[in-house]
Amino acid sequence: MTPENKGTAELTAAMVLSGTLGIFVVESGASPFNVVFFRVLFGALALGGYILVRGWLRGHGFTPRTLGLAALGGLFIVFNWVFLFQSYENTSISVATVVYHTQPFYVVLLGALLFRERLTKAKAGWILLAFAGLVLVSGIRPGDVTGGDSTYLLGVGQALLAALLYGLSTLVTKRITGVRPHLIALVQVLVGIPLLLPFADFGAMQGTGADWGWLVGLGLIHTGLMYVLMYSAYAKLPTAKIAVLAFSYPAVAMVADWAVYGHHIGLVQALGVPLIVLASLKVTLAKPAAAPARAARPAPRTAGRAPAAASRPATPVECEA
Repeated sequence: MTPENKGTAELTAAMVLSGTLGIFVVESGASPFNVVFFRVLFGALALGGYILVRGWLRGHGFTPRTLGLAALGGLFIVFNWVFLFQSYENTSISVATVVYHTQPFYVVLLGALLFRERLTKAKAGWILLAFAGLVLVSGIRPGDVTGGDSTYLLGVGQALLAALLYGLSTLVTKRITGVRPHLIALVQVLVGIPLLLPFADFGAMQGTGADWGWLVGLGLIHTGLMYVLMYSAYAKLPTAKIAVLAFSYPAVAMVADWAVYGHHIGLVQALGVPLIVLASLKVTLAKPAAAPARAARPAPRTAGRAPAAASRPATPVECEA
């Protein structure tokens, strides 16, 4: 099997796991804060064990600055999960997942707003198309804003806020170099433990019995195993293939939601899905704007670090939950 074929299989498996995440969340029966707390707890154990076995703590590459950035990204990531899981309760796994998949557009908009990254007319047009698709997928009509189901509207808003927080985490993580992505992910889930501890209701977890299996699965499977598969695949695949395979995640989530809970999106909502998919691919795969011409200068010599140790920054095509 060629490296690219292996990477394709790994990323497909990771996206399929992402698509089943909503079922684990719902079946656990726990509150969103409890779900995320135990996800980061068990996820830290899984990732930490894998990193120890691989011996990656030696020469980790963190500096005070990059460690702080990883911790900040962790803050955004864990609360992104909280809002996404709350959205599952108030809408459905299908709707929440598709709305959440607007992450790439937030990355572009936030990059332009916070870091003055160039926003071309073409990208702006694709973003507008995507949000037209978002309106269709959400199923919200003008009358719903004033007299509709406030719980459903809240759920859509929570999914959008989750996507925004994920976009912020992506922008922060893109500025970390020289560190393995597994180590960045470990810092992010470790940060989540003290962050969420004040919100966790351990009294509500007593006597949940088999429900603990779903929570353990979220940490070991949907955090530990899924991250390992994704990061292994990213090193083997071109961006174009990653962008296409990333859409396995919402597709699996919609099928799983229908198969297990009988939820499905309506015909009008379905019309919005290809708009978001097309726009996301166009934005993700757009060529970067040409930088102003400068006089050529010799490249500075850098400290010798193993190429494998350098992090692959989080990108908008990851779209993992």
